[in-house]
Amino acid sequence: MVKNKTILGVLTLLLGLALTASAENYPYRSDVLWVTVPNHADWLYQTGEKATVEVQFYKYGIPQDGVTVCYELGDDIMPSDTKGSVTLKNGRAVVTIGTMKQPGFRDCRLQATIAGKTYKHHVKVGFSPDKLQPYTKMPADFDEFWDKSKSEIATFPLLYTKERVEKYSTDKIDCYLVKLQLNSRGQSIYGYLTCPRNMQKGACPVVLCPPGAGIKTIKAPLRHKYYAEQGCIRFEMEIHGLNPEMSEAEFKEISNAFNGRENGYLSNGLDNKDNYYMRRVYLACVRSIDFLTSLPEWDGKNVIVQGGSQGGALALITAGLDTRVTACVANHPALSDMAGYKAGRAGGYPHFFRVAGMDTADKLNTMAYYDVVNFARRIKIPTYMTWGYNDDTCPPTTSYIVYNVLNCPKEALITPINEHWTSEATEYGHLKWILKHMK
Repeated sequence: MVKNKTILGVLTLLLGLALTASAENYPYRSDVLWVTVPNHADWLYQTGEKATVEVQFYKYGIPQDGVTVCYELGDDIMPSDTKGSVTLKNGRAVVTIGTMKQPGFRDCRLQATIAGKTYKHHVKVGFSPDKLQPYTKMPADFDEFWDKSKSEIATFPLLYTKERVEKYSTDKIDCYLVKLQLNSRGQSIYGYLTCPRNMQKGACPVVLCPPGAGIKTIKAPLRHKYYAEQGCIRFEMEIHGLNPEMSEAEFKEISNAFNGRENGYLSNGLDNKDNYYMRRVYLACVRSIDFLTSLPEWDGKNVIVQGGSQGGALALITAGLDTRVTACVANHPALSDMAGYKAGRAGGYPHFFRVAGMDTADKLNTMAYYDVVNFARRIKIPTYMTWGYNDDTCPPTTSYIVYNVLNCPKEALITPINEHWTSEATEYGHLKWILKHMK
């Protein structure tokens, strides 16, 4: 069973988030506040148990009396199957969510209209999610396929350029823009390498941070400068071979041209496992480990992977692919049990089955070779995962599935209120966990 470290006091947390501009669940300077309180403090139930949620709605901090709240109920990111309404009394009402016969999550989607303006909110509760298992099966030649793929890149010499970036360097850290060549075809990736200033030979752990989804620049390389400040070498990479020093407008233009819903990079070549776009991406993560472990300042022991969303997926994938990795941290991983829709429930981002023409035998076959759950089955090192229940991008169903298949020392920080985001405190907690798991 996942060790639940849910932040105590749902109301306290929500009010705290209201003070932070980056808190998505309670928009900055909003006139209204939703508070949803499941009748189990951890938002978890056993299958067969009945769940209710007390709904509170405030405007200007004043409980709204007599307002009608409409609700829809449905399984995690699936269409609603039940509709109803309740009337607030002293700003409160109770919605009966019911139960589930099979492990999973139910989503209560709320809507209230005041003075012609509609406000929405939602809350998910889980039913025996520790018993969720993947639909995705392990291909018989999974190991053979990836061993062969890794052997191909191993024959290519390690080639890279490293250029100091003054604007991201400080009195405590040095930052470099690295261009790392992947293969003889000239394909490369870029990344920012942040290092402790005046680091010594053989002294530093290395941390690989793959990116979230999209074609975009690496934003704010100094956001996680505390890694280098506390002695780690950190490589924050991109996966498309696009120089992160390009402008936002240039990235947007490229993304609009080559990353549409029907022709995005995550579906590029999905009909054939050998030609799928993400094969190069997964191998780029291994090549990045080659680069990091070649640095004379590496301590020779600690290799950590850390990321969120697509980056969380790539962290877990790299941990399953490369035995040099010694610890893994992943937030709400994407690419997890992607074919889960075939079981009649939520599947993982990028939600291929929402696009016509994606449910084919060839595409399903390729997905299995690239799904996080099959890499998670191979992980033996300490692994730390975080996720929230209200996430509709990388739903809690798929995060639990990944966690449940891990057969290694593992810990989880579950923050139910979170949608597809993590707080600065949670992000810094990742470093603290990493430091505790150094060799």
